[in-house]
Amino acid sequence: MQIGFVRSAVVLGLLAVVGPFAIDLYLPAMPEIVRDLNTDDAAVHMTFTVYFIAFGVAQLFYGPLADRFGRKLPVFIGLVVFIVGSAVCATAPDVSTLTIGRFVQALGAAAPMVIVRAVVRDLHTGSKATRLMALVMLVISISPMLAPLTGSVIIQFGSWRLIFGALAVIALAAMVQMAFLLPETLPPERRGRIDAVAMIRSAVYLLRDARFMGLTLIAGFSLASFFVFIAAAPLVYMTRYGLTPTGFSLVFALNAVGFFASSQFAATLGERFGMARVAFLAVCGFTAATSLLFVLVWSGIDDLPVLMALLFIGNTCLGQVIAPTMVMSLEEHGEHAGMAASLGGTFQMVSGGVMILICSPFFDRTPLPLVGAVAACALTAFVLALLTLRPAREGNAPA
Repeated sequence: MQIGFVRSAVVLGLLAVVGPFAIDLYLPAMPEIVRDLNTDDAAVHMTFTVYFIAFGVAQLFYGPLADRFGRKLPVFIGLVVFIVGSAVCATAPDVSTLTIGRFVQALGAAAPMVIVRAVVRDLHTGSKATRLMALVMLVISISPMLAPLTGSVIIQFGSWRLIFGALAVIALAAMVQMAFLLPETLPPERRGRIDAVAMIRSAVYLLRDARFMGLTLIAGFSLASFFVFIAAAPLVYMTRYGLTPTGFSLVFALNAVGFFASSQFAATLGERFGMARVAFLAVCGFTAATSLLFVLVWSGIDDLPVLMALLFIGNTCLGQVIAPTMVMSLEEHGEHAGMAASLGGTFQMVSGGVMILICSPFFDRTPLPLVGAVAACALTAFVLALLTLRPAREGNAPA
């Protein structure tokens, strides 16, 4: 593998990790935030809902900007906005102001996430694109594995507000490495002008593409299961099971290991068996594991080892879903790469935000609502996979 390929993966991964870090870094501080701001669980969950929805909708704008002005300028703009939002969060006197800060953060964090996907499409297609996306996700894996641990360390030396100061520093570092390590991948001769009519036509074209929408929503509801887990798990693990912030961070990291380790085999398995077939079977495994977990918890078996084991299996299957479906959704839309990446990111993030909004009233610091929401996301992804990917299993559709 060429050094340039690896460097691209590292740079793109470090850019893409800004948004997820803003989610994972403050998870261990959630109980402290509830106490310090004199609020309740639902209000803190709302900071996740707002973040995910704003993060998703903002991607609709960054994609066209990236097609018009190149890939780098919109990222710089987004990271500046993210730093401003981090400052608002760090100084928030109440949960309403914290929610506003999270909204601003998300508006900025959307830029590197959506443009990373477009850059991958600029550089490669097919199995090479899947391999690069998997390597990017490997770099992103430091977020769920290290961010909560980092957050638990930070709150040992000060309040939860220091976490948002750390996020501003991370965004600044991302701006520096973007400036010096990543060349522009969209030359001026390939850029188009911002044409509202053309954007609408491009969006309508993609929205009418059943395969694009199916693949996008499979990834969306698969990711939504993880987002629901992120929103509810800290309070469940630290109150129901009595874990410390550090203990929760270690358990959370373990759940993420299976996902990102598995994702590294997505390209190899896709080349051998077909990306669509691999993704379909992985959705089946993900649905089976999470459905079994729901049945066990509903029947009264909610031991922490059982919860950890089945979530680990489910997330391992999930690692074979995200990268292939993202790549396949963009594969046939090179001329619409920016809009396709924007729409894909929007549906994926909004799915997570909406699921948190729907499920939040039922979260009561016990595991049943949490695993029920995860299983519901998995079943939705499974139905979509039946409609979108199953023909590929039978050799009647391209992989």
